[in-house]
Amino acid sequence: MNSTFETLVREHRGAGQFFADNAPIYIARAPGRLDMMGGNVDYTGGLVFQATIREATWAAAQRRDDDQIIFWNPQMEERGWSGRVEFGLGALKDDATVRQLVNREPGTRWTAYTLGLFYWLRGHFPERATTGASVFIRSEVPLNKGVSSSAAVEVSVMKAAARCYGIDLHGIELAEACQWAENVIAESACGIMDQAASVLGDEGYVLPLLCQPCEARPLVKLPEDIQCWGIDSGVSHAVTGIEYEAARAAGFMGLRMICDSVTLDESGRIPRYTDPRWNGYASNIPVSVFRARYESRLPERMSGAEFLALYDHHADPFTNVRPEIQYRVRACTRYAVEENQRIQLFVELARGAAYVLMGDLMYQSHWSYTECGLGNEATDLLVELVRAEGVQSGLFGAKVTGGGAGGTVAVLGRRDAGDALRRVVQRYAEARSWTPYVFEGSSAGADKFGLGVVDAA
Repeated sequence: MNSTFETLVREHRGAGQFFADNAPIYIARAPGRLDMMGGNVDYTGGLVFQATIREATWAAAQRRDDDQIIFWNPQMEERGWSGRVEFGLGALKDDATVRQLVNREPGTRWTAYTLGLFYWLRGHFPERATTGASVFIRSEVPLNKGVSSSAAVEVSVMKAAARCYGIDLHGIELAEACQWAENVIAESACGIMDQAASVLGDEGYVLPLLCQPCEARPLVKLPEDIQCWGIDSGVSHAVTGIEYEAARAAGFMGLRMICDSVTLDESGRIPRYTDPRWNGYASNIPVSVFRARYESRLPERMSGAEFLALYDHHADPFTNVRPEIQYRVRACTRYAVEENQRIQLFVELARGAAYVLMGDLMYQSHWSYTECGLGNEATDLLVELVRAEGVQSGLFGAKVTGGGAGGTVAVLGRRDAGDALRRVVQRYAEARSWTPYVFEGSSAGADKFGLGVVDAA
């Protein structure tokens, strides 16, 4: 357990303090993640390759005797939002009501990622989640940098809160519960990879994850001489941004145009559309089949109005087709197909230490983001600065991470390539008049970390 965080928790326990002294306080830790490959195929059924970062979110939760759910997050106060927010457990009646509660004012919007977790617990464990809880959150994961700050909050809070009610929530179930809250209550159309990496990752390893819907493959140990870095571009990224939403919707529009019919399947934790041939996953289409039979049939660009005139819906419950938007249907569908193959190759090459080829796949992936409308001149500059250093300097490849349109660039290189990386950072700082933060190192996921406890006094 982190002694600093535990000390902070103990300082806020006692008469008149945030935590009472008559009940245990459970502590969980969940790291952010660095997307090495696969940023936008976790919702199309692709394989993704994710590493944890050193930075993490800590959450301490204690069951209360009353109905109140109280969140205290100093990081939100620093941004000018409401850092301490209270709700009544009994008010969590249905999806619409909970969304209305968290959106009652701009400063409480962040609680969608935490209150939704209690709503899920109450719905799935009504005999246990019968009282409120006090939850203290402290995060080292910067917001809107493309390293899954929201997933880190969700996973840490959910793991600690569940234990307050005597519930052992871990593994895929924990990840999917957090994804559900983000999809349904926060109304953010994320896939599963962020939450799964935060739960299942480990220090010095990378997690291959087949998102159909969430099948974890054995962790891949990074060789001692290989390092993953993340360089913050300084341009904020958000999964709720229109670029991400449009790219996601376009991919599902393409799948709908390829399939004769799709059917909504609500039997799993996360509702989704399926079809008889590809099971609702565009990433299941082989590249050769897509190129031969489907690519030429898809429009390069299509307005939402044009699509809606032909189809009553696309194949995604969590995004809308907006009539006024021009969608890059062909490129976004092609990305789902080709990126999945790139990642399969990437994972196999990783096992064989073929780092130069892995780096080239990262460059290919980065360009595909631009084709999908998810590019950004800042992240492009970082990638080109890495490419200019070349493999001879020990830097093999780079790509924008997560949803793109800004955020962080992942870099793969030799551990002794620190000088080359510093040159990239320096040149970027000179070009942009801004010095980027560098994510370096990894850490244990929430399951590996486990739970700490501060016993009742």
